[in-house]
Amino acid sequence: MRNYLIKNIAIVNEGKISTADLLVKNGRIEKMGTGIQTDFAVTEINGEGKHLLPGVIDEQVHFREPGLTHKATIYTEAKAAVAGGVTSFMEMPNTMPPAFTQELLEEKYAIGARSALANYSFYMGTSNENAEEALRTNEKKRDVCGIKIFMGSSTGNLLVDNYLTLDRLFRDSEVLIATHCEDEKIIRQNLERVKAEGRELTAADHAIIRDAEACFESSLTAIQFAQKHNSRLHVFHLSTEKEMQLFGNMIPLAEKRITAEVCVHHLHFTSEDYARLGNKIKCNPAIKAPNNREALWKALLDDRLDLIATDHAPHTREEKEGPYERAHAGLPLVQHSLLLMLHYVKEGRISLEKVVEKMSHAVATCFRVAERGYIREGYFADLVIVDLNRPSRVSPENILYKCGWSPLEGFEFPATVTHTFVNGHLVYGNGAFDESHWGQRLRFNY
Repeated sequence: MRNYLIKNIAIVNEGKISTADLLVKNGRIEKMGTGIQTDFAVTEINGEGKHLLPGVIDEQVHFREPGLTHKATIYTEAKAAVAGGVTSFMEMPNTMPPAFTQELLEEKYAIGARSALANYSFYMGTSNENAEEALRTNEKKRDVCGIKIFMGSSTGNLLVDNYLTLDRLFRDSEVLIATHCEDEKIIRQNLERVKAEGRELTAADHAIIRDAEACFESSLTAIQFAQKHNSRLHVFHLSTEKEMQLFGNMIPLAEKRITAEVCVHHLHFTSEDYARLGNKIKCNPAIKAPNNREALWKALLDDRLDLIATDHAPHTREEKEGPYERAHAGLPLVQHSLLLMLHYVKEGRISLEKVVEKMSHAVATCFRVAERGYIREGYFADLVIVDLNRPSRVSPENILYKCGWSPLEGFEFPATVTHTFVNGHLVYGNGAFDESHWGQRLRFNY
């Protein structure tokens, strides 16, 4: 593995931006400072005019393998991720078959070990019937990011709506519990009410069917279980103004037992975009009215929302087309999440330091990721170089997702990701990939 000396670059880390050199040796950050000299061979990179960020850790993605590889694979989506500055990911259990046993979970880790260009972790899946098996994850808490509970409808039998099962999981889990919160009963009632109007449903109805009340009631239920048992709860993809009253910012993140995530599409799109994009932005929970987006931004900036992710969920073009009820829910985002947030830095909505906090530092703190998420001497060299003065546009020619499309097609970002290092390996540089090293399994500090 090569060693690298990145010269004269603006390092964005732990709330500060400072210009310095950074030395990468044997896969780790060896030294930061000015005028660094070495007595061994290094490859120098001129960082003048660019910024160095810790690699993004995306703790909510769907890479579709095994079983749904016509949509995506761990290889294709991790490749797209590193091109966008994402150096680590945590992937969902709703594959085919779902990761309902420890053996099936380890099979996913084996796929990651032989095909993921980024570092990886995989959630253990839960159902109404597998609590005993899911809780075996306690024995592997240093090696698995957490267990996932779908408290709203999903594929197969991943919906967990048995309160006895939920109570046991929240009571006995020693690892982080991550939840998708939408109340299935409310969703069904809303769907029947809209259908009774006797018209053809469209993508715009999605926000009506999967409304704020469905999200709020389910998030409240998860929080009540967590408070009852002092569980470590992380609520995925908050999407409503009403839910923001459930989360606080009065204690440091490392001390929080209940944490919250927002996804880039809920910060970017609103229900007004259904007229233009239709089913392309159909996702669960739904993209809702503009007041919700504004509330999410406010909560992100005042730290009620702790981190930013994507919920990257690719489907083929054919699966997204056709009538609303048949169109699959989910959109691909992992290649463009950092660039989209850099757009909002340019707009003055958020600082560069805050983007790094919410996409790297806070994820590492929230999930107790070992030796990653910060630019610190001795840490793994998961690093991203960005040029904030070099615009880039999303086009079919540069989309790397296997599905081949993006809801952001035609959008111009103000910045470009020029280099991505994973464990000190320059996996992506100026549009070219070096696939001679795979990513590593994430470890957690328990």
